[in-house]
Amino acid sequence: MTHVITRSCCNDGSCVAVCPVNCIHPTPDEPDFLTAEMLYIDPETCIDCGACIDECPVSAIYPDDQLPEREEPFLQINADYYKDHDVEGGLVRHPKPPQLPDTELRVAIVGAGPAAFYAAQELVKKAQVRVDMFDRLPTPYGLVRAGVAPDHAQTKGVEETFAAVERKRNFTYHLGVEVGEHITHDELRERYGAVLYAVGAAHDRRLDIPGEDLAGSIAATDFVAWYNGHPDHAQREFDLSAERAVVIGNGNVALDVARILVTDPDELARTDIADHALDVLRASKVREVVVVGRRGIEHGAFTNGEFVSLADLEGVDVVIDESELTLSEETAAALADDSLDSVIATKIRLAREFAAMPRTEGSRRIVFRFLTSPVEITGDGAAASVKLVRNRYIGDGGIERTDEISELDAGLIVRSIGYRSRPIKGLPFDEGRSVVPNAGSRVLDGSAGDPIPGVFVAGWVKRGPTGGIGRNRLCGEEAAAAILADFAAGALTDPAVDNSDVADLVASRGAHRVDLAGWKRIDAAEREAGSESGRRRVKFVSVEEMTGVAGQADPVGQAL
Repeated sequence: MTHVITRSCCNDGSCVAVCPVNCIHPTPDEPDFLTAEMLYIDPETCIDCGACIDECPVSAIYPDDQLPEREEPFLQINADYYKDHDVEGGLVRHPKPPQLPDTELRVAIVGAGPAAFYAAQELVKKAQVRVDMFDRLPTPYGLVRAGVAPDHAQTKGVEETFAAVERKRNFTYHLGVEVGEHITHDELRERYGAVLYAVGAAHDRRLDIPGEDLAGSIAATDFVAWYNGHPDHAQREFDLSAERAVVIGNGNVALDVARILVTDPDELARTDIADHALDVLRASKVREVVVVGRRGIEHGAFTNGEFVSLADLEGVDVVIDESELTLSEETAAALADDSLDSVIATKIRLAREFAAMPRTEGSRRIVFRFLTSPVEITGDGAAASVKLVRNRYIGDGGIERTDEISELDAGLIVRSIGYRSRPIKGLPFDEGRSVVPNAGSRVLDGSAGDPIPGVFVAGWVKRGPTGGIGRNRLCGEEAAAAILADFAAGALTDPAVDNSDVADLVASRGAHRVDLAGWKRIDAAEREAGSESGRRRVKFVSVEEMTGVAGQADPVGQAL
């Protein structure tokens, strides 16, 4: 018997470290890890010990004889990976950490998403390191809370890993505190030996085509944050009165948007989707979502796990015309002689299987269009249609536009072509790459290009908006390693000001600071409200509600 990794894999690599025979790949030490869609178990090497099952934070691993029916495609997907990936057995070796001084190191982490928490996880293992985590929202966990689709509850299980970190005695929350408003970068540097920014990339990229700013033309970042109950977006209004929506882009976020738009609201009502979004989706007239990708199926940015999961949607047809599955000459040749990368080959196989599936009269539809780009959004004051141009492959997998133009009526146009970071006050910023310039997580001076002592970055603001939870784990661990290495080498400056004044300082500037006890009150209240209706949680969607619950007191005036 072998074990199988399935669709909810978060790539965080916890399973790799506990596997006694190194049968889970790619490992963080292998180049493929940085771009891997998921991790895979080698059926020829697995010894059925089950250690990976206990370690997986999102319950993605099953023995093959206990595989749920909906996860059965992953038995083949795991095996396919090893057709063209040669790996060696043996234990994964980790470098010995540096010997640290006995003195205390205080670290400020700005941001409370995955990269921030994985960095904190490594730092709080050291007794002489104290971590203070800042976030402008009263709730932690970043895109795990506000970005992961509500119907992907297993993926949100990684929150348990973060909760174990926040319970450490050498960890402190400063939630509801905005760095740059309630406390400045310079004030952090005065109070902490190291400051790590892990603030993500929460802003959208634009199409730069005519009509993009019409009503009904929206960013996926806004829509996702709205249905996930992010306080900044809870008051947004989206018109779902048209029967067709078009999503520009074909990454996992694009598929999330498409799936949410056509999923039965009664199914969504079992999740932690925001109530205001559920009400709108119940009244939605959307019957078809067209997902448009600039390149072909071989370059589809969605993962195979997300792709195959579309087959499980009740009452929804996944529609792909055979004509949409044109391959570049290079890919077609590699596929023919069985030398194509197995992950890409699997993507093509799944697409062909979808193309061969029968259609059901009256079903809602997700339609894929490949080798297609938008050129204009049209409408009288509001989006009514989108004009599309057909692309074609040229040499070496490149593409060029043709003269073939089509037009789709649509009342909702969602751009999902990537995220970008914004400059951080007090730090240099590379506008072209939308990142803070750095070397090995160490922030570089914008003019001289030298490391700025004690200032670090992790996550998307460090490397750009690529990779999910697993890549952010590696990135956070790299930042923590850099901080500890500089601490060991004496490269960090001792704080000039005691950080015990932080709570009073931010309060004096209007912050409603939430500590661990306050966050636990918010968490408990949301879970209690969810349990009453059979849901994981019912989220508060306003900062005022959150801070109100966080600051509740018992009848004798003591904090709950």
